[in-house]
Amino acid sequence: MEGSDFIITTIALIVIGILIFELIIFIHEFGHFITAKKFGVQVNEFAIGMGPKLFQFEKGETKYSIRLLPIGGYCAMEGENEESDNERALINKPVWQRMIIVLAGAFNNIVLGLVMMMILMCQSSAFSSTTIADFAQAAFTSKSGLQAGDTLVKIGDYKISCSRDISFALALMDIKTVDGNDFSIYKEDCGYTLLRQYTSLKEEDYTEDELLAITKAFDAGIEKLNVCTTKEEADTITNATLAEVNKLAKTDYKPEEREYMPERRRFRTNVDIIRNGSRITVENVDFYTYLGENDEPTVALDFSVEPIKKNVGTLITESAKSTFSVVRMVWVSLSGLITGRFGMNDIAGPVGTASVVKQAAQVGLKSGFGEAVNNILYVMMIITVNLGIVNVLPLPALDGGRFLFMVIEVIIRKPVPQKYEGAIHTIGFLILLGFIGFVTLNDIIKIINGTGLV
Repeated sequence: MEGSDFIITTIALIVIGILIFELIIFIHEFGHFITAKKFGVQVNEFAIGMGPKLFQFEKGETKYSIRLLPIGGYCAMEGENEESDNERALINKPVWQRMIIVLAGAFNNIVLGLVMMMILMCQSSAFSSTTIADFAQAAFTSKSGLQAGDTLVKIGDYKISCSRDISFALALMDIKTVDGNDFSIYKEDCGYTLLRQYTSLKEEDYTEDELLAITKAFDAGIEKLNVCTTKEEADTITNATLAEVNKLAKTDYKPEEREYMPERRRFRTNVDIIRNGSRITVENVDFYTYLGENDEPTVALDFSVEPIKKNVGTLITESAKSTFSVVRMVWVSLSGLITGRFGMNDIAGPVGTASVVKQAAQVGLKSGFGEAVNNILYVMMIITVNLGIVNVLPLPALDGGRFLFMVIEVIIRKPVPQKYEGAIHTIGFLILLGFIGFVTLNDIIKIINGTGLV
């Protein structure tokens, strides 16, 4: 891509990113707005953006404005934060109506996430199921108990409802130190021995028929290795396959002697599956482990899943499952922050979010402008779901905090005095601003030194 084209494309992606982000804010605030209007609450202003006004008009009792900074918005209702004698003030409406108004923004965000997911998924020719179709060559999971046709139900403690859950489950797995003399490790090493031989032959000049015969011999050996039950049997299968492939390839490949290590590092966990109609637990399943950045062990899938035929029904159901999957992952991540599983460097503020959007766009541009837009849309889908979930947390200044006071009102049968509730929300808002400021500073430092403040 030439320099001028790259600049134009980058600007276009930035504009698209801002517009989608503002759409997220608009949909959230519109949830409050439309339900407030429905219940007869007086809405004083509906604004998209923060800071100085760029554009404003007034219709009826409500001012509508677009503001300079595309970082938020608000729906200002009469009696939202203060006492009011106006019968149309929010504070004077029945508590059940106020509850709906407060939660409507978060609800709209989840619905928007579903719509975005449908837009992304409708571009696929088929959808991914949770049933294993085939394994990669020398896969770890096939050496430790999983089979083609198994339907995944749970990986570790993480329930699997759709293919997206599989990736999330792997992301939550912890690396373990396991016995290097373990039988599944032994089979994995035998598989690698065969794979190294096969890989070396693929670079040679063979006819299509010769390469097909070699591949069949290799695949047959791997299949036998997957289901063998003793080390002696694994050795026999490995040696026989090496000999058969050498014969077909007219080579004399000799494998390196297996290096025994008393300990290995693996992403290992129990997996619940449906096999032949029955639910069973396969214990100590190893997922493919390799060294990633900074030689850190990294986990990856080593199997493919069966496709789900695309139609209107499956588009709706699979999009709903995938959206729910993202919602659940957000909850799991939030609980991880509370329990200490995740730290401050796992949180992104405005700067960190912008950096993620930029990276997603750059990766997508390698495949084309449309893919870059899809990547941005996917990140924004996660953001809108995050916004919906975080907003219902029972914290002061958030919608969930306001909802909590309404729950208290229902329990004690009278509202908490506005001066007390307002003070708590103000303090919460100041703490929230300080937290956002700290996270933003941490994002900036992370960009500079790669580690952040903590």
